[in-house]
Amino acid sequence: MEWVSAENVVALGTAVLGILASAGVLWYERRVPSRKRIGYRIQLDTPIGSNVRNGRPNIRLGLFNDTPDMSDGTLVLLRIENDGSQSIADNDYTGRELHGLTVDFTDRFVRGLAVTHTEETEHLGEHFTPAAGLRFVGNTLYIPRVPLNRGEHFKLLVLLSGGPVGCTVRITGGIRDGEVMPNRAILPDDKPPLFSTAARNITVLLTACVVALAAIIVVRDDTRPPIGCAKGELTVTGSTAFAPVVREMAKKYARDCEGSTITVDAHGSAAGIRSLAAAGEKAEKGSPAVIALSDGPKPGGFPQLRENRVAVSAFALVVNDKVPVKNLSLADIRAIYRGEITDWGRFGRPDLKILLVSRDANSGTREVFQRRVLGRNEPANSSRDCVNKDDPESGVVRCELDSTEQVLTTVARLPGAIGYSELRAGSGLKGIRRLDIDGEPPSMETIGTSAYPYREIEYAYTYGRPPTDSLASSFLGYMRQGGGQDIVTTHGHLSCATPKGLRICGEE
Repeated sequence: MEWVSAENVVALGTAVLGILASAGVLWYERRVPSRKRIGYRIQLDTPIGSNVRNGRPNIRLGLFNDTPDMSDGTLVLLRIENDGSQSIADNDYTGRELHGLTVDFTDRFVRGLAVTHTEETEHLGEHFTPAAGLRFVGNTLYIPRVPLNRGEHFKLLVLLSGGPVGCTVRITGGIRDGEVMPNRAILPDDKPPLFSTAARNITVLLTACVVALAAIIVVRDDTRPPIGCAKGELTVTGSTAFAPVVREMAKKYARDCEGSTITVDAHGSAAGIRSLAAAGEKAEKGSPAVIALSDGPKPGGFPQLRENRVAVSAFALVVNDKVPVKNLSLADIRAIYRGEITDWGRFGRPDLKILLVSRDANSGTREVFQRRVLGRNEPANSSRDCVNKDDPESGVVRCELDSTEQVLTTVARLPGAIGYSELRAGSGLKGIRRLDIDGEPPSMETIGTSAYPYREIEYAYTYGRPPTDSLASSFLGYMRQGGGQDIVTTHGHLSCATPKGLRICGEE
């Protein structure tokens, strides 16, 4: 048989050894005790005071109407459990103090405490006494040295004041031969998993890798050329939103592949598409050394351009900090951009007029906003300074700027301003904040499961199919399936080559 060769036999033997090693890891994980561990997480963090939130009355008004200093009252429910493989005794806590764990509520003060537990853990109640170290002072709660069998847990319902929902909650303490750490791996009432997440993931990954290695060697076509570096010059144009990713890719590729020069010249998705089409028409033959990046699919009228889906990007609406809004519905956003809402009075600031700070017509970020959020084009440009109307007939104050950086700095500078940008842009800029849309936050963590609308696929276009040995072809492979994937992830995008990204890129 043709596949029976020394090389293939070694590969298959490696696969068998890998599977046996995986089975050994599972056996070891099950029978050899792991580190002791106490896990904790916040199951509830909610306001119960009478303050107004997001410009709308709190539906829980009335609990503290007669207690002014509790108008910003909040409730936090903490779940603390033994999610290791060994029981934890009271003498396993390593601190010198009487108590075992310390809970710090940043910017909030503890006002009251209730301890809850199940029938199976009713015996734990005797440990929650002042004599055992239970107490709270200021923003700190001290928890006694509670012994916990494997899988046991207790919950603390803490009444707080002095700060908003979402302030950091941190639990510290020491466990002999173990650790105290946040735990989000299982649901509140689930049983601990038989194997740790790391062990399961490593085992599955190792098994898949060695089996795939064996399969590739057995069925591979030795006549195919290897994927590697290419020499020459290449221009990448188009999307300014994706430009930081490609600039880093270009630097790394040029560093690793001597003789390659990649120039990133981003002027917006639409401009990049037109530039690529023009370069293709001027080329005497074949595909020019140009790649155009676009936030979303190209417009009609460019049949020669060939698409490559690279990544999924999320975008966000941003507002000036003085705007009293953290969430807008799609209906409100569309009403604002139609000129039906011209000030923030509906949200608590009638003295603050709405200023629309937008991108120019070449922007892919703007195109995605119009298609995914507005469902129509933005209104016409009516202001050069983003503050005063140049057209008195216009229903809105709207200006257009050349780059994302200009949009962000202008929104941060002008009270009442609203604009948009790619998700990671402006994360450290003061004076602005991102908005949720219909209650969905802009987050790459939930991009595949939430209904958040302001997202789009990043496309890389070439004029026809570039030669397989060209720098354009090699760099496309690097972006889509090579080392460029790590750079895509680092910049907060989702690679189309990942399982989640492949599903999204294939559906849209």
